[in-house]
Amino acid sequence: MFKSGVRERLRYWFDNTMSRGTPALIAWLALASLLLVVAVSAVVLLFDTDPDHRDPSAVVWISLLRTLDPGTMGGDTGNAIFLAMMLVVTIGGIFIVSSLVGILASGLNTKLAELRKGRSQVVEHGHTVILGWSEQIFTIIGELELASEGERVCVAILADRDKVEMEDEIRARLPRRSRVRVVCRTGSPTRPADLDIVRPDQAAVIVIPSRQDEDPDVRLIKTLLSLSHRPWPDGRPPVVAVVTDSTNMPAATLAGGPAAKLIDAQDLAARLVVQSRRQPGLSLVYNELLTFAGDEIYMRSEPSLSGRPFAAALFAYDTAAVIGLKHPDGQVVLNPPSDTVIVDGDEIILLAQSPSMVRLAAEPASIVADAIAAPERAAPVVERTLMLGWNERGPTILTLLDRYLPAGSALTIASYGRPPGEMPAAANLRITTTSCDPTRRPALQALDLQQFQYVIVLAEDHVGVAHADSRTLVTLLHLRDLKDKQAGSYAMVSELIDDENRQLAQVTNADDFVVGSKLISLLLTQLSKNQYLQEVFAELFDAQGSDMYVEPAGNYLIAGAKANFATVIEAARRRGETAVGYRVQSHAKKPPAYGIVLNPDKTEPLSLHPGDQVVVLAKTAEPA
Repeated sequence: MFKSGVRERLRYWFDNTMSRGTPALIAWLALASLLLVVAVSAVVLLFDTDPDHRDPSAVVWISLLRTLDPGTMGGDTGNAIFLAMMLVVTIGGIFIVSSLVGILASGLNTKLAELRKGRSQVVEHGHTVILGWSEQIFTIIGELELASEGERVCVAILADRDKVEMEDEIRARLPRRSRVRVVCRTGSPTRPADLDIVRPDQAAVIVIPSRQDEDPDVRLIKTLLSLSHRPWPDGRPPVVAVVTDSTNMPAATLAGGPAAKLIDAQDLAARLVVQSRRQPGLSLVYNELLTFAGDEIYMRSEPSLSGRPFAAALFAYDTAAVIGLKHPDGQVVLNPPSDTVIVDGDEIILLAQSPSMVRLAAEPASIVADAIAAPERAAPVVERTLMLGWNERGPTILTLLDRYLPAGSALTIASYGRPPGEMPAAANLRITTTSCDPTRRPALQALDLQQFQYVIVLAEDHVGVAHADSRTLVTLLHLRDLKDKQAGSYAMVSELIDDENRQLAQVTNADDFVVGSKLISLLLTQLSKNQYLQEVFAELFDAQGSDMYVEPAGNYLIAGAKANFATVIEAARRRGETAVGYRVQSHAKKPPAYGIVLNPDKTEPLSLHPGDQVVVLAKTAEPA
């Protein structure tokens, strides 16, 4: 009974050592090799009478060589005992070496499999952590490449996808990365243990893009809770996240805490659609404003401007466009009245290519007063708008349209299948609904398109990205053909989901394409690099603040007159606006800027012609 217990304990101990993996197996082989060499050497030393085999160290060395390399036995000479022992050690060596090769191969395969699983811990400092997989990742990485300014950047992605698949997809979509190193790891961002893999406590910023799966906000809120309840010895790094559904913003705010920067994707996308409907081409302006490839927003203290009006700041820089002020209490005001006095502690908000380009001009640029146009402001007129399609952003779009349009305006919603249900209360809009498949030409003809001034094509939510954009392109082609054949005058604004389809959509001659996911990705990256810009963008997209407008150039300069951009700024200032750029109609179809020029040099000669536009910040006009 006692012996049986000892045997079981020894076997249990042996099994436990073997279960420790490759190192334990190699240790047992080393022990077996040692015992074999010692036993053979002892027999040779005890029973071999050959004087050449009396040195213990030499015998041990010979035995060891036969164990490790069985082929060395071919030239051995000596008596029978020596040759027999060498044969024994050689046969033992064959088993030991073959076992070692097998163990090493198996261990290597196991290690490669573990690496493929992406479960090893990231050893980085000051890196960007992205939690969750999304199409927005490709835009974020591309923008970080542009923002790197020659420095190496590390991005650590933690998502519940295969590590190799993520790496292959990134290489396929972004093949020319040179300054951004991407490290992919497999795990759930909602599990605290998995979060440790990407070392969020050592990160410079944590980014949580919107996911294209079921209940993305549920995952987001749980991830924010995991981040909020983990220890942060050196303080939590900034967290920037995208909330897909506006109704989940309060819960996400509570989960993320006051320091989390949250983007309301639904509300922002709806605002972009509405603003682009009012000002076709505006989405291109926002794209240029948010990408790191062009000018960026900076804040700068300028004591020399203290005590002077905001109008003086508009002309104080040759290579930077002033757009607003940040007061000492943190309040951001874009396009303040030109007589606003700049006080000590105010920061100038401006557009510039880089911080080095923000420098005061030796003297303000001259203004060509004779080139300034003085058009009369047109009175608001009622408008008829057709909305083709319906999605989760529809109610917000209706609310914003009702705010911006004058009383008596009409909106017709033609959606696939059943029309949308209960509509938001509208004070200025007369809303009608009808059933329509916008990809069918007869259905579009039945709508009598000539009665509308604007047509909005919404992307469908209930189908995949590729299929939704394909349906949108077909609808736009029908609209273009009907517009050409019926001499229509309506402006077309469309939602696209994938920015790669923008070039395909150019053939439709739509006035603007709103790629909400792309602009949200750009905004997400901007906030990840510069958290202080949240107040600026909040003011920019706030319905109560100043909006971006793309206005006819004839409202500012006499067509063809020789002037400069400083003259455009002065013309806009007289209208209570802040000019930041212009758009050349002859380049409107040429990527990547599509004719948009932001922050031009104020002193360079400039002539604008019919069809050209001026980009301004202006206070939103209340509907009549």
